[in-house]
Amino acid sequence: MPPSRALAAIARRWAALDAEIVKLDHVIKSILDTIAAPLLERPGLGYETVGTLLCTAGDNPDRLDSDRSFAALCGTSPVPVSSGRSHRHRINRAGDRQANSALWWIVMVRLRTRHAPTVAYLERRLSEGRSKRDTIRCLKRYVAREVYTDIRNIITNIGPPLEQAA
Repeated sequence: MPPSRALAAIARRWAALDAEIVKLDHVIKSILDTIAAPLLERPGLGYETVGTLLCTAGDNPDRLDSDRSFAALCGTSPVPVSSGRSHRHRINRAGDRQANSALWWIVMVRLRTRHAPTVAYLERRLSEGRSKRDTIRCLKRYVAREVYTDIRNIITNIGPPLEQAA
């Protein structure tokens, strides 16, 4: 097959996949508008981050006993690294990395859009001598705590997964 035909075939496939992605994004947005409106109204949360957090929670509904368990599921629970003289915590390396990334994006959007409580918290912790990395870890934990109740309500109201219902 000549290179021009191969490139044309790849371009057609790319266009078909792109059109399919647009359709699926529209379907996902309409579903999230229906079931996750309270989450979408919160500052910094968009369709991608809400979808990611709901997928994480939906895959593990039996593990959502408290906001602490949700934070651990997302990999944002504090892990102590005390040496005897200091009492510090480090970032949890366990948990769902996509959910952790979604929480990071939420914090970054809130900081970039100058969300007043988030910026005030960051400035206060930095003035106390905390590192920015540690403060962002604390903010991710705060966001996980903030969205837990809404996510728990959504998961319990939806019922069984779609493939079991069909």
